[in-house]
Amino acid sequence: MQPVVIIPARYESTRFPGKPLALINGLPMIGQVILRARKIPGISQVVVATDDLRIAETAISFKAEVVMTRADHRSGTDRVAEAAVQLHLTPETLVVNCQGDQPFLPVEAVTDLIASHQAHPEWLMSTLIYRITNPAEIPDPKHVKTAFNHSGQALYFSRSPIPYYRDPEEYPVYYKHLGIYVYTRSFLQVFAQLPTGLLEAAEKLEQLRALESGYPVQVIESAQDSFEVDTPEDIHLLGS
Repeated sequence: MQPVVIIPARYESTRFPGKPLALINGLPMIGQVILRARKIPGISQVVVATDDLRIAETAISFKAEVVMTRADHRSGTDRVAEAAVQLHLTPETLVVNCQGDQPFLPVEAVTDLIASHQAHPEWLMSTLIYRITNPAEIPDPKHVKTAFNHSGQALYFSRSPIPYYRDPEEYPVYYKHLGIYVYTRSFLQVFAQLPTGLLEAAEKLEQLRALESGYPVQVIESAQDSFEVDTPEDIHLLGS
């Protein structure tokens, strides 16, 4: 079966209530994400998973399929997992989690991520990273940094700068996480049953749940960055 895009979206964001409906260039952000997700080649469905009727109605107006989910999910991945069950996806179906707060979704990078995952059926979970070029992003906890091994498996994700450079470097190298995931539907159900560990609870990063429980997360470097809207100030940065 062809991959399915599921976009988790909730209205009650602590830092930015109503974020998916914020207007960017005259269109609601969730609509921007839907339109870009449709440009990913080989996708069978674009689905919005939400617990809010306002978001659902907006998604339907952009001709996306909608799955209504519970409101109490621990993370976006848990919301995606519930939607995958409601959609009756087969265990081997690849599910692409595109964040509802990335209005400029890097379509080419997501396409490459899907192709890489399809070429490695043993992978359970994969995600995009990008080499940081703006030094201001390194100490910013909004930009999640990652360290990975020579096989491209994540060692850790953190809101703090990792690695720590003990000796001053003229050009230190840092990578940030872009928050877009691909998983098999079967692993999504495993993930949703895993306990929240100390690391996930501390950093508030769902991907650490997989690492803490011994499941590898494969990282693929993107040639494209992706702007994530986190606060109302981010909308102003976009000129909207």
